[in-house]
Amino acid sequence: MATAVLLSKGRYRARLAQSPEDIRTAQALRTLAFGTEKPDCDEFDARCSHILIEDMRSAERLVCCFRMLTMESGGEIGQSYSAQFYDLTSLEGFKGRMVEMGRFCIHPNHSDPDILRVAWGAMTAYVDRNNVEMLFGCSSFAGTETEQYLDAFAMLKYRHLGPKRWLPRVKAPDVFRFAARLRRRPDVKKAMLRMPPLLRTYLMMGGWVSDHAVVDRHMNTLHVFTGVEIGAIPPARKRLLRAVAG
Repeated sequence: MATAVLLSKGRYRARLAQSPEDIRTAQALRTLAFGTEKPDCDEFDARCSHILIEDMRSAERLVCCFRMLTMESGGEIGQSYSAQFYDLTSLEGFKGRMVEMGRFCIHPNHSDPDILRVAWGAMTAYVDRNNVEMLFGCSSFAGTETEQYLDAFAMLKYRHLGPKRWLPRVKAPDVFRFAARLRRRPDVKKAMLRMPPLLRTYLMMGGWVSDHAVVDRHMNTLHVFTGVEIGAIPPARKRLLRAVAG
């Protein structure tokens, strides 16, 4: 069996889940972090690799987790979690290996920024080891009301829309077509304050988003499809990520 530990930095260790108990622990953290009434688990859990970020000095050992679903090419993208909400036909022609990153969460009692850094270092190690060429997923805003996020959505429209050849089409019944509807120019400060930390990190890596957000009332979120082409990550950002991952 390959080593489960992806990296260790200071008090934190990132490793792959190795047992059903590991996955149940991740599901419990997700349920707590997302505030769902029922346990947060689905059929995708059995098909994914689960990454656990543990605080080796805390009684609450698990402080962050996410899952990764690996696909050999875009021909498999219809089997992804995201494909439930977006028409991803345009990405079926992507030739390289892809990974869908999902269910990312941090324990609500832990706010150390090093947790996010270690999580991205673990993601980088996983991507490098598996020769992944595109990372994608759904990036969520808390709640389903758009008003508080208009500057953030305006910034996504003017700076971060995906290339036309990859752009997802509408599939979900309830969406906010921010690229078509918004005419305002973003207040950059307000936009960045409202941008979810995970999405902000994707964007710093050269990530792009769909032209609409899905209103997911089950999870009480608004989310945008997000893609990161590994080859397009700015060199300085790659060096930073690999420095953590190394």
